[in-house]
Amino acid sequence: MTRFLRFASASLLFAIGFVALAPALRAAGPDPDYVKSIEQERADRLARLTKPDGWLTLIGLHFLSPGANTIGSAPDNALVFAAGPAHLGTVTLSPEGRVAVTLNPSLGARIDGRERLSAELNDGSKGGAVTTVKVDALTFFLIDRGGKKALRVKDSASERLTHFLGLDYFPIDPSWRIEAEWVPFERPREVPIRNILGQVSPALIPGKAVFHRDGRTYELLPLIEGADEPLFFVIADTTSGNETYAAARFLYADPPQGGKLVLDFNLAVNPPCAFTPFATCPLPPKENRLPLAVTAGEKKYRGEHE
Repeated sequence: MTRFLRFASASLLFAIGFVALAPALRAAGPDPDYVKSIEQERADRLARLTKPDGWLTLIGLHFLSPGANTIGSAPDNALVFAAGPAHLGTVTLSPEGRVAVTLNPSLGARIDGRERLSAELNDGSKGGAVTTVKVDALTFFLIDRGGKKALRVKDSASERLTHFLGLDYFPIDPSWRIEAEWVPFERPREVPIRNILGQVSPALIPGKAVFHRDGRTYELLPLIEGADEPLFFVIADTTSGNETYAAARFLYADPPQGGKLVLDFNLAVNPPCAFTPFATCPLPPKENRLPLAVTAGEKKYRGEHE
């Protein structure tokens, strides 16, 4: 057999072997280490969500009126909590926007871990730690939404936590781990971001992530939560309202390096407002409403009861 024929025969055998092996290679599925990393991320998310002070324990969002606001679970309070003592005390909003709490002395309440009867409440918006008030299973603290002060109330024995059904996901698909181009803007752009309450706040957007999928090009705008924080994308797509939560999903990405960043849609998650009506989640800007089906990441929540 000539050298050419031997080479041709060997090439033919290799090709036949590769064709025979191809289904097995496809059946082998994604890299096990990658799958393990995604599964660990999901396990960590579940642990955070089901903590005694996680989002599933949220039972109320109560906006303060100027002056004294009585609080507690009894119906004669100005702000009626869904659980806890009947008469907890009074929260006072001053004309200058300062908020102070005075508590019922018979309850043994703790403010920032110490037994106290009164304190000024800090919402953390101007620095410093958020002041936390705790009575038995009930916790509340001050937040600011659009310049309005409100009490966010949590109950570690809430039904949303005790009846939680778990999280559902699309199958892990490595093709949805996409390396995107980072295109910085010459000047940060101001984009209006609406939250689920209808409030609108401006956000400065430093650039955009550009990625390709099935021959088409898409762009996403990130929100910046802090200098050392990941990029935060609030997205929607054609699965929204069907397989996935209607309002939005959240996706985080490490800061870009060398003009690139990784968008791993297998890590897309539901916002807190998918689990509770008392969260104030941002909604996607129009630029982040993708005209494709992102069949990766977290599906919509089934609810406390099937």
